[in-house]
Amino acid sequence: MRVSIPLTAVAIAVFSGYLFGSEKKLPQEPANLGRLYLSNPTAVTPPQCYTKTENVEAAASNPCYVCHTNSQAPNFTNDPDLQLLYDFAEPARTNRWHNLFKDRSGYLAAVSDDEILEYAREDNYRAANDRVTLADKLTDDLPGHWDGNRNGRWDGYVPDAGFNFDRHGFDRDSEGRYTGWRALAYTPFPGTFFPTNGSTDDVLIRLPAMYRNTEQGHYDATVYRVNLAIVEALIKRRDVAIEPVDETVFNVDLDKDGKLSTARQVTYDWAPREQRFMSYVGEARLAQQREEAPLSAGSYPLGTEFLHSVRYLDVNGDSEVVMAARMKELRYARKVRWVNYFQHRELAADELKDAHDFPDRIEPVIGDIERGISNRRGWRYSGFIEDAHGELRPQSYEELATCAGCHGAIGANVDGGFAMTRKLDAGDSFQRGWYHWTQKPLNGVPEPRREDGEGEYAYYLRQVGNADEYRSNGEVRARFFNNDGTLQAAMLDKLAEDINVLIMPSRRRALDLNKAYRAIVEEQSYREGRDAVLTPRENLLREVAEGQETGVESVSSYF
Repeated sequence: MRVSIPLTAVAIAVFSGYLFGSEKKLPQEPANLGRLYLSNPTAVTPPQCYTKTENVEAAASNPCYVCHTNSQAPNFTNDPDLQLLYDFAEPARTNRWHNLFKDRSGYLAAVSDDEILEYAREDNYRAANDRVTLADKLTDDLPGHWDGNRNGRWDGYVPDAGFNFDRHGFDRDSEGRYTGWRALAYTPFPGTFFPTNGSTDDVLIRLPAMYRNTEQGHYDATVYRVNLAIVEALIKRRDVAIEPVDETVFNVDLDKDGKLSTARQVTYDWAPREQRFMSYVGEARLAQQREEAPLSAGSYPLGTEFLHSVRYLDVNGDSEVVMAARMKELRYARKVRWVNYFQHRELAADELKDAHDFPDRIEPVIGDIERGISNRRGWRYSGFIEDAHGELRPQSYEELATCAGCHGAIGANVDGGFAMTRKLDAGDSFQRGWYHWTQKPLNGVPEPRREDGEGEYAYYLRQVGNADEYRSNGEVRARFFNNDGTLQAAMLDKLAEDINVLIMPSRRRALDLNKAYRAIVEEQSYREGRDAVLTPRENLLREVAEGQETGVESVSSYF
């Protein structure tokens, strides 16, 4: 969806670079990563939006529905119309994601399998002494070109996760102290986020200290687990199973049975107009009573943080593809402002009006590399990415701009994100769905189900004709489809029991995907696209005409 906002000082800086010098070439490693300049004025539009959906002598593919769909309040974007039309502002009608058209075959042939495996297995996050290398550099030896605001210090997030998880998914640092982070296990979002299309990833969540403490202000793991279950119930809008707890300790009727006893679930029951409310426990309960800890369905608590590492693919001794140690990116998000339902609705209405009144005005990117990029909905996003030598560095202002696309005005996200709605259910999953992929891999996870009961991934395959937006994954095409384009029933049966048969690539494909991405790392050409591309994308438009239709005849729903 096209978005318009007032021209702030940051926006003016961006627009002046675009309107009066759009062809200016930036150096591969700018002197200041925080420079407020976009060589791609529509960097918020992801490359997947340029997918050529029409097929010769066949119905159009529709990967668009997983992002552009009927939203759930307090997200009032409601954009299923974008399944039917490439509704781009004029500057976005040229596809500037040039890396997706490059032929990497020469590079793939030049890099040996052993070399890329050794590279993927190197830990570029922790040193041999378990210290977080990047954190030390940010706090003790900050390079000048990382200092976006030139004040001599790093004012953004300093990585503090140890990636050492206990049996409840809680993280500890190198000295064994709780960091507040907790890993959640989830089914990958359909399409690009399938590992067979390039990367593995993980998600950690952290709530502010008040949600971890007793009413007396002391840390308590049970309080934290219960509050996280309450958040899960609010985001999923359904009941969440928990380990048995004594409600009298919290003075909260968690299971809504009308009495304080032993609760085995958090019951979702939030309808303020009908005088039905929910409550956090511990110190957060007292803050909620003081109106300092707002609670509503579909919203994370103020101060919630997410950490999301995107990684290479490794191959273990059994030739199974698993998560690699090396990080491609470390992404961070923090909820810095509470936005209520009325404000969300007003924002969506303003965006719709601006798109009508100023159809060719593009969305300015508000923020910087230290504080993060705003999604206008209370969240800021920042992160780190590999430099040319494979070490993590802050993402530049332009590299961060891509965050505002998927985490902003699209129908599918819930309070800016996707992971919690896809978290494995607490009732029948390993560690109630609170674990990291290093504790248990994805194999054996059953296919998620849509609200209509159909297998979600099978539905995606039918809508798209492949496992990626561009229909370029020949391995999945050969594995799941007959020559006439129909799906193989036997493979769908396997998929229902184990998502790995679809989402994980073969050893050969995994190594090639690693190589293809490393080529981008060495070029430092992320601003031209960071997808691992084995062959130039054919089903990808270089130019989009005004009012161009996708060829999709009827819309589908993500939920």
